[in-house]
Amino acid sequence: MPKTAFITGITGQDGSYLAELLLVKGYTVYGLIRRCSTFNTDRIEHLYQDPHDPNYRLRLMYGDLSDASRLAGLIAQIKPDEIYNLGAQTHVKVSFEQPVLTGDVDAIGAMRMLEAVRQSGRKVRYYQAGSSEMFGNAPAPQNEETAFEPASPYAAAKLYAHWVTKNYREAYGIYAVNGILFNHESPRRGATFVTRKITRAVARIKLGKQKKLFLGNLEAKRDWGYAPDFVEGMWRMLQAREPGDYVLATGESHSVREFCELAFSRVGLNYKKHVEQSERHMRPMDVDYLRGDASRARKVLGWKPKVKFEKLVEIMVDADLVMAKEGREDFRADSGIFG
Repeated sequence: MPKTAFITGITGQDGSYLAELLLVKGYTVYGLIRRCSTFNTDRIEHLYQDPHDPNYRLRLMYGDLSDASRLAGLIAQIKPDEIYNLGAQTHVKVSFEQPVLTGDVDAIGAMRMLEAVRQSGRKVRYYQAGSSEMFGNAPAPQNEETAFEPASPYAAAKLYAHWVTKNYREAYGIYAVNGILFNHESPRRGATFVTRKITRAVARIKLGKQKKLFLGNLEAKRDWGYAPDFVEGMWRMLQAREPGDYVLATGESHSVREFCELAFSRVGLNYKKHVEQSERHMRPMDVDYLRGDASRARKVLGWKPKVKFEKLVEIMVDADLVMAKEGREDFRADSGIFG
């Protein structure tokens, strides 16, 4: 029988790619969206289906991870086979500015979801979106056995969600898994995240729409992969015979400076002439070096990333160049309003 999936954070980068994947696999997909005065469904507009069509399989439901009763009601109504909890405040620097909100959504929000699953009594398979930021400055390469050292309110909140997911799995027998995903990017990445900030600036500078790009720590190293590869890993985790926790990563680490160099060279520019460091973009506490070891996912799930770092940068720069030429980029992200 066709399966039903419930995705929180469906309007985000990962949620949109995951919805695409599940629809291709024949799922009916329900997505949780917050009510707001402006539309925020750009990433899933191409998946739109007329709700009057009796066979439509993408359905959006209003709700919020802060509303426990609504979450419980939706699970009772939808009767999902799988739940992917991707909804979160995901910006590390913003978590220092809004730590209470980050904790409520990212940590307690996961608890609300798990408790709703438990109270439903349904045999639901639950995926919790973790983060490599939970490792902090623990020695690389980091894997499922590496001790966590969270270095931000975001990482601490995600670590709470990680442990409570494991607790509900062991205490109540819920099929609940943690995906500890290292950085994964795409043209759908939010405009204030460093990779997308770089590729958008490259396109705008190339076209004469922008002169400088201001960044924080250029020496920070991250394990960057391609988001569509990673959402396939999420799905594979919920298809395994037994629930468990898995790291997804490429096994390579590159600095922000390297990302800049590749991105600018893609359009024939020298990054040194356009990139400047700014104290405004420095975090109060930073993570210097993340590199993941996804051996367990490779062995148990048969998962491995397909897109390499260099290709990822090309994909993002090319996509933003097209958007900038067509005037479809959001100028507010470059206005100085946002950090």
